Amino acid sequence: MAAPTPPSVRVVCVTFHPGDELDAFARSLHEATTGPVELVLVDNGSDHTVGERVAREHGGRVLPAGGNLGYGRAANLGAQDATQEWLVVANPDVVWHPGSLDALLAAGARHPRAGALGPGILNTDGTRYPSARALPSLTQGAGHAVLGRVWPGNPWTRAYQRRQEDTASVERTAGWLSGSCLLLRTEAFRAVGGFDEGYFMFFEDLDLGERLGLAGWENVYVPDVTVTHIGGTSWRERPARMIRAHHASAARYLTRRYHRWYQWPVRVAIRAGLAVRQALELRAAR
Repeated sequence: MAAPTPPSVRVVCVTFHPGDELDAFARSLHEATTGPVELVLVDNGSDHTVGERVAREHGGRVLPAGGNLGYGRAANLGAQDATQEWLVVANPDVVWHPGSLDALLAAGARHPRAGALGPGILNTDGTRYPSARALPSLTQGAGHAVLGRVWPGNPWTRAYQRRQEDTASVERTAGWLSGSCLLLRTEAFRAVGGFDEGYFMFFEDLDLGERLGLAGWENVYVPDVTVTHIGGTSWRERPARMIRAHHASAARYLTRRYHRWYQWPVRVAIRAGLAVRQALELRAAR
């Protein structure tokens, strides 16, 4: 009897006290590819019951994180000993469409310098989420980060959003791709050191995409391939903690990006503006 074909893809899914969405993720993954995959569920929570059941039923394994490590650090843990050419990092509330992973792998073969590839990400109502974006300029990035939620129509947010062309149906490179569902070339992921573990949650995908680009790799958006992302469960269950994490990550990204000595007024202004926005959002979340 011939030996089974080893998986060419490791799928890393970071979980934290998951519900029914993890079943849907694992079931749909079977239809996303005709080849074998290695499914690794990195559990940041304390109760592994759901993850262990899903792993038994769908041929995966649970990797207990030993505590809530945050998204990027847990994803790095799940990827650290992978021998496959490709890695998938995806949220547990993603539903794969039939053939979607095979189509992403085919796109990877077409783009030998692709370090990351991302599908078109659909909301539950069928609309597209802006999942392939340009890197923000200084004024647009700071203005959007500080004012985007409290003043959605501000000129910096409008300018930033105009640069996002993810609704286009053309396969293309982007500045960065949404981390909710990413196909990563293992070589490229390791070459840049994986996710920056200084981000607990949010902005780690933007940071990764930027570092891949600086290292000579491409971020390729593949809009003809689609998945559905339910989204928002963490925000609904723990809004205050997520608001704080989002603002801490925004401050880390923007102040590290504009690190030169003469940009210190920008760093001070960014941190002050984010502190005000965080206070307003925490008040609204009560």
